[in-house]
Formats: sequence, structure tokens, C-alpha cells
Amino acid sequence: MDFDTVVRGRRSTRGFKPDPIPKETLLEIIELASRAPSSMNTQPWHLHVISGEPLDRIREGNTKNNLAGVPPSREFRVEGKYEGVHRQRQVDIAIQLFEAMGIERHDKEKRQDWVLRGFRQFDAPVSVIVAYDKELQGDIRHFDLGAITYGLVLAAWSRGIGAVINSQGIMQSPVVRENAGIPENHVIQTAVAMGYPDDSFPANAVVSTRRPAEEVATFIGFEG
Repeated sequence: MDFDTVVRGRRSTRGFKPDPIPKETLLEIIELASRAPSSMNTQPWHLHVISGEPLDRIREGNTKNNLAGVPPSREFRVEGKYEGVHRQRQVDIAIQLFEAMGIERHDKEKRQDWVLRGFRQFDAPVSVIVAYDKELQGDIRHFDLGAITYGLVLAAWSRGIGAVINSQGIMQSPVVRENAGIPENHVIQTAVAMGYPDDSFPANAVVSTRRPAEEVATFIGFEG
């Protein structure tokens, strides 16, 4: 696929086939993603690629803690609740997903099951935990990690592999850290669930809307 096709065709995948992804393919994806720009070439990222039994233990621990009411424990500064237009965009995509999945507003059981799917990394065969070097200070490191994370999902899509950037997967960071053996000097930022898309899963057909370029960009010093 050419670049425009990859970017325009990519969407978040939330239903996966159980088929494993070959390690060689994952290395190709990571090699491409690692070409992402970073501040002064610091390349602060570390990718912990998890599958099999360790990932199953993370799913189990995340689910158990969530059902027990254990408060989230992320390792980075968390935004407050979204308001205004940002909250509306959050609501809009939730409505699209719930409609696709046939989840009614009053159906607490199906709504909880959807939340738990996120804690289970959407049952993907691979989870990539994106972390950064603890000694780095300031917000620029988050910008850098955003760049490599976008590179991961694009490179995966170009190879027929779906992905979803999934912060629910690391909301119980101690569970992830213990079962993935993540070193103390790595700070967990986010997770990317990855696998071959299950085309029969309704939510995989959902395409989120985007603001037009004319609304996103302000042009200064141009004629016309």
C-alpha cells in the first residue's frame, strides 16, 4: 500500500483473530516505527512486546483489579475529565461503537463487558507496552512517544495487522510491570493491542470522523 492508502485506510481494531504474529513481522514493524522523529534524536522509547502466558496474566490481573474496584494506577500525569467539544468527540465515537456492537444505553452488562474488553487488551494476541527512560524530564518525551506509537499502528496496518492504542491496558501499571518484567528505569506510557483483524467483529467497521483541514489549520501570510 502507498502512504496515503495506509493513512486513510487505518482504523482502530478492537476485535482480533487469535492467530499469532510472527516475530519477524513484529521486528519489521518496530524497525519502521523507530524511524519516528524525536527531540534532538534522543529516541527515549522502549517497546515491551508481550504475548502468550505473560499477556494472559496481565489480562487476568487487569480484570480482577477492575472488578474489585482497585483505583487506576498509571505512571504519568493524567488529564482531568474532558469538557466541551473534546467531550463531545469522545461521546460521538462511543455512540458509533455502541451502535455497531448493539449495546443499548441501559444495558449495564454489555457496557461492562465492553469496558472489560479494553482491560483485556481486546483479547489481541500481542500487546506492545510503550515506555520511556525515567531520567528524562519534561513533556517533550510524550511527544516523542506519540510519534513512535503512530508509526507502530501505521506500519502494522501496511502489513495487514490491526492495532488500537489502548490506555486501559496499562491503567493497572503494577500488574503490567510485574508480569512483563519492565525495568524500574522505564516509565509506562501506553499500550498498543495488535493482531490480525477479525472482519466479522462489528466495531472494526467503525471509522471515526475527522475535522476538515480548513478547520484544523490556520494559514498566515498566504494569498487568497
